[in-house]
This record gives sequence, C-alpha cells and structure tokens, in this order.
Amino acid sequence: MTTPSPAPANLPVNFIRHIVEADLANGRTKHLVTRFPPEPNGYLHFGHAKSICLNFGLARDYEGRCHLRLDDTNPAKEEQEFADAIEAAVRWLGFDWAKHLYFASDYFEQLYDFAQALIESGDAYVDSQSADQMRSNRGTLTSPGQDSVYRKRSIAENLQLFRDMRAGKYPDGAHVLRAKIDMRSPNMNLRDPVLYRIRHAEHHRTGNAWCIYPLYDYAHPLSDAIEGITHSICTLEFEDHRPLYDWLLNKVAACGKLDAAALPHQIEFARLNLTYVVLSKRKLVELIDSGVVNGWDDPRMPTLIAARRRGYTPEGFRRFAEIIGVSKSDGWIDYSVLEDCMRDHLNETSHRKIAVLDPVKLVLENVAEDHREECHAPNHPQQPELGKRPVPFSRELWIEREDFQETPVKGFFRLSPGQQVRLRYAYVIECTGVKKGSSGEIVEVTAKIFPDSKSGTPGADQYKVKGNIHWVCAREAYTAEVRLYDRLFSHATPGARREGDAPDLSRQFLDDLNPNSLSVIRAALEPSLKNAKPEERFQFERHGYFVADHVDFLPGAPVFNRTVTLKDSWK
Repeated sequence: MTTPSPAPANLPVNFIRHIVEADLANGRTKHLVTRFPPEPNGYLHFGHAKSICLNFGLARDYEGRCHLRLDDTNPAKEEQEFADAIEAAVRWLGFDWAKHLYFASDYFEQLYDFAQALIESGDAYVDSQSADQMRSNRGTLTSPGQDSVYRKRSIAENLQLFRDMRAGKYPDGAHVLRAKIDMRSPNMNLRDPVLYRIRHAEHHRTGNAWCIYPLYDYAHPLSDAIEGITHSICTLEFEDHRPLYDWLLNKVAACGKLDAAALPHQIEFARLNLTYVVLSKRKLVELIDSGVVNGWDDPRMPTLIAARRRGYTPEGFRRFAEIIGVSKSDGWIDYSVLEDCMRDHLNETSHRKIAVLDPVKLVLENVAEDHREECHAPNHPQQPELGKRPVPFSRELWIEREDFQETPVKGFFRLSPGQQVRLRYAYVIECTGVKKGSSGEIVEVTAKIFPDSKSGTPGADQYKVKGNIHWVCAREAYTAEVRLYDRLFSHATPGARREGDAPDLSRQFLDDLNPNSLSVIRAALEPSLKNAKPEERFQFERHGYFVADHVDFLPGAPVFNRTVTLKDSWK
C-alpha cells in the first residue's frame, strides 16, 4: 500500500480536516474526492461560497479532486440559466473541476435501476395514498406513523406499477415509490421516505424522456457513490438525514449494485449565518418578486453574481472562508468580518483615484482663467513601484461640500473663511469668501493659492496646515453616476423578534429593510476614470472602494458602484 502524500504545512485546523487526515493515514481513503452539489433553481449565495471554498479547498490541499454536480432532479424549478450561472460563480471564486462536471440527470437510468433493485429486495414499494393521507399517516415527533395499506404489495405488483409510472401511464400524484424502513422510527426521515414521484414536466437537459424523478435524499447518496465521492460534506440540517443516506447506500450495495468497501460517508458542518442578510432562497425570491431589489444581480443581494457586480473579490471570499473556519455548532458571523476581508484585499490591489461625491465649486481668484498644469498623485501610496499619474489643475475646482463650513465647529480643520488648507497633491490655499444661491445654499467658495506651496517643490514644507482636502479639476472632470450601496437590512437578524416587540407581533423580514440601502448621485471624478474598464476596481480616496459596473457599462461612460467604505462606518 502506498503512503499518501502528507498534507502541506500551515493548513487551517478543523474537525473535517482531522477526519480527512485520519482516513488518508489509515488507508480508509486512498484518494480524496469531494463534491459541491447545488440545485440549479437559483443563483448561488454567500453560504454557497463557504461550501465551495471548503470542498474545493480540501481537494486542493490533499491532492484530491472536487466534482461540481448539479442536482437537477426537480424540472419544475430548474433552468439552464441557473446551471450556467453556477458554473460561472464557481470559476469566478477561483476553482476548477477540470473534467468532473456532472449532473444528477446523468444518472437517471442508473438511479432507476437501483430503485428496481430495492423493490426486488423488498426494500421499496409503490404507495397509492393521496398526499393528505400520507401526511396524516406519517405521525408526529411524539406519535408513530402508520403503515400504508399498500405497504404489503407484492414485489411483482410493485415492479409493474413502477415501470408503468415510468411509462407515463399515471398522472402526477397517483403513485410514489417509497423506501420500506420503519414507520415508527423516532427519526422522521426514516418513516418510509418517498424516493420517486411522478412529474410530467419538461427537464432542461433530458426533455420529456422522463416523467418520474428521484427526490434529493435518494439521488444524493447514490450519485455520491456512483462518482466515487469519499467525503460528502453537508450542512447541519442534513445531520438527521444521514441514517437514510447510509441506509440507501448499504441496501443498494447489498443488492450488488455498489461496492460496499468504497461507500462515501457524510460529514456535517455549521452553515453560514451572516448578520444583516437573508440566505433563504424563498426570501431572496420574495425580495425580487416584491420589487425591493432589481433581480438576482442587484448589488444589495447576498448572491455571488450580485457580489461580483458590487466589486467584491474572489480573494476576499476565500479569505473570509479561511477566517471564519468550520465548526460543528451554529453561530453568527457579523457582516463586518466579510467587509474587512474585502477591504484587506482591495487595499492591496486597488489603484487610488480622486472623486468628489457632493461637489461644490472652488474658484482660485489669483489663478488665470486659462491656466492648466499637472499635479502628480501616487497610484498606490504603499506600492511606489506603481508610479504616479498626472492630475489636471486649473482655476476652477470641485471640492466636497462637507469640506467647507462657513461657521466652523470646534475641531474643524478643513476649509472655512480665513482658514488655510492644502489641496492634496497641489497647493496651500486660503479661503477668501463664499457665494450663496437665492435660497441660501452655498454655490461657490473662493480662495487664493500660495504659488510657492506646491507639493513636492522646494520650500513647500514651510507651509504648516492642519487640513488636507481633495479636489477635481472642474473643466476636465468626468461627471458620472455613482451608486452608494449599503446593507439591505437595518437589523442584524431580519424578521427576528426583538426586545420591545408586542407579544402578538409577527415581524416579517421585509419590515426590517434599510430605506437607505441605495443612493444614486452624480459625482465629479478625475478624468482618467472615464476610461475605466468593466469590473475595474479603485479606491476613491477618503470614500472607499468602487467598481465600474459591468452590467450598465458603456465605453467612455462607466458608472461606479461603491463596494465598501474605507472602514466600518455603517450605523
């Protein structure tokens, strides 16, 4: 027996890795094979990102492989659009399944053959009760279920009925195939679970070739076994399903259809619970259908397609997955942890740019009207090797409205009448006046420059000022739409009861929407941003990280989405 290669040093430590390493060491597992098995009935969300990083990361770290398998067993809810989006999302996160892309529908014939074997061994039967009868006879958590009157059908009758089901001789709901386990089991999942149901619906891959479809609890373990999965890693809600997972594998193996010495085993871990978001697919659909958001890729949605549009990075998600780790117990992760991971990566990789989000005009009275010169700003202050870029400077500039106060409060060191500040990368100026509109709003600030104070020139250091403000040349500024995104919900646990709620209050998650989750503004940007490419990310100095929207992109006229602020300033 060959000894498996040791795992690389400095790997994260968690209970799943301990299991994998033990299985490799004792020979139970020769070659690690994991899988990521989403249903193609929607777009992947942040919780899926955790599972993707876990499954593909384990395969990478232990020189195994990870399969991408789409569990397409419910044709009524699945679409090719979702299948394509799932593949794109996994690739975007930085993972590759090589040739190991599979679909549960690839195994429909095999799964059907397994079902016939279970009937022949007396471990499955066709039930003709109505859905209401089955529900009534299933029992409760405190009372046992009752055997179906059809449970004693002969093997021959069950086989013929099942074959007639496949042949399309019965309407939806007329019959189901059930496992014959124990209607009195304390585990509800073992009370003769349904394995197949009739569904006359066109499948996005197999068309109308089938009118019976396996349920997830049946298709999942058997698909794992067909593919040679060694470790089937699921979230904790499937812990009670594990006895059924093992029962099906062992029964089909006993029929001679699977290798009993090479069956996969299921391991459960805690799903991602993230504050300020909802990850239920039903609730995500409700957000879309109610018009709260503009589709699956709305940057406020916790889907990977939306995160990409917002400017989140694959590296940030992978860093997040590593930081939060894997555990066996449920817990909550604050959304700020994810934001910090994004900031960390964006800070390393984003070129700096200047943007004035709430412009007010600054006129430099002692600068000629036709004057133009170039100042130079670093592309990244921590990476001098990236060089500097020219920024045009002229008589009229845009500055942030909040950087001027006519009557400054204590501790305000930016621009006010008689106050000196430095225009970042340019000159020291002194405010000389202000002009107001008919309603009293400030429409223009005037100032004078000190010509010998330009940054980087000899003698400029003689000017000692406390304030430093950014600016954009008014004549050459790129005026663009900028979308300021914030958290979609104003409470950490949307829809949950909170202290002070009335006893009879049934709070809905939509009651906790943040009314300020999106603001659309017109901003003055440094002119180079006009040439930004789709999905190009920048740090707008003082404002945070922004990305050129790739959906609404027009060459020479990009719009920008705020990815995250420079620090956790959300309230």
